[in-house]
Amino acid sequence: MTDNPAPSVMGLSIGGMHYLGMSAIRSSVSLGYQPGWVAASVVVAFLASFAALAAVRRNSRAAWQAGAAVLLGAGVVAMHYTAMVAVTLTPGADPAGGPGVPPLWLAFTVAGLTLLLLFLALGASLMDQRQVLSTALRAGRMGYWEMDIPRRRLTLSEQGRGLLGFAPDAPFDQSLVAALMTADSSDRRQQALERSINTGVDYEVDYELLDGRWLEVRGLMILDGGGRPLRLVGTIQDVTVHRIAFQDLARSEARQRLLINELNHRVKNTLATVLSIATLTARRSDDVQAFANAFQARLLSLSATHNLLTAQGWQQADLRDVFRAEFGHYNDDQVVLNGPDVWLSPENVLTLGLIAHELATNAAKYGALSLPEGRVEVCWRAEADALHLQWREHDGPPVTPPERKGFGSRLIASSAGASTFRYPPEGFEADLTLRLFERRPDGLEDPA
Repeated sequence: MTDNPAPSVMGLSIGGMHYLGMSAIRSSVSLGYQPGWVAASVVVAFLASFAALAAVRRNSRAAWQAGAAVLLGAGVVAMHYTAMVAVTLTPGADPAGGPGVPPLWLAFTVAGLTLLLLFLALGASLMDQRQVLSTALRAGRMGYWEMDIPRRRLTLSEQGRGLLGFAPDAPFDQSLVAALMTADSSDRRQQALERSINTGVDYEVDYELLDGRWLEVRGLMILDGGGRPLRLVGTIQDVTVHRIAFQDLARSEARQRLLINELNHRVKNTLATVLSIATLTARRSDDVQAFANAFQARLLSLSATHNLLTAQGWQQADLRDVFRAEFGHYNDDQVVLNGPDVWLSPENVLTLGLIAHELATNAAKYGALSLPEGRVEVCWRAEADALHLQWREHDGPPVTPPERKGFGSRLIASSAGASTFRYPPEGFEADLTLRLFERRPDGLEDPA
């Protein structure tokens, strides 16, 4: 409590009360005071005040407060009797003729010192509060501003000037501040200011500066005695980081909604594909076991195609990788893939994956891949909106046209724009043309 002026003020006030009261005494003797004992009485008052205030600050319970009151009362009594020891009495008619310090002068001196110390303490307290407030604003990277409404004069703290890019001693006014903002922010600022002045509501607005930063400005309206706007007082701070975070969050939420919709669309398409595979497989299966084997193989092929798309974020996949997924367990001399790099959309990948599976399965069961020396050659070329695919089998067993269309034939007929099948003695041949869908190599469109 050494930096707290309260004990000094209280001690001098107690002394001033005593000596001012003594100066009011009128008697046939004159009163005087011995300076040493006067100083001792003031010290007693100060110590009592210090001890009482320390007790109250230490603990706010009723017992401690009562103890502090008793302690202060005892100090006042001690100070009184110490001051009485300082009194000198001199018989005579002139009350001012006694030795020592005149009591009236002493009383006014102590009272004056008390008032002076009180005013100094109040001033120091206000300065301290202002310093604490300024420190808190700097710690929060905030500036203080004030606007005189009748004069439309704007005042900014040093921190506030720094946020706007002004030097501490540089002149500025509202027009210079508005020039730092985007046109939209300047309009919103003016509208918010007029609304606050006309209605008395709080002033709240975010500004975007020309350099890309965002400032949050808040203010309270102070009215005069007649209810008219007098001043706007508030804070200003840089909220660019928070603004960017909120914008990123909004974009993330929009993208999440887009992804959920995309996932829902893909799941529906996948279920429709699985249902179609199951229906067509069941129609061409002689028994349950045959259905289970064929259905499982086709689902595994569909799963492999999904894995290719997942590796590319479901944006695209390479045509060559689609065939490699089906021919992965064959040697390179048995399967030849010849063509340029062609990146396909997810729709084309799923379709081509099923077609490749059916062609490879038929080749393994009845065609060239059923013999160790058999070979399959796949060639392709791409145009703007079409893919031309050639399937050639060599050195396999003799092939004949099927008696009925199977799953693969129906799939190709429904998926390919044009298809031709040939069954020469040297091996099965197929020419397919597929319509190419637009792919999205750069990922989902940014919602922002």
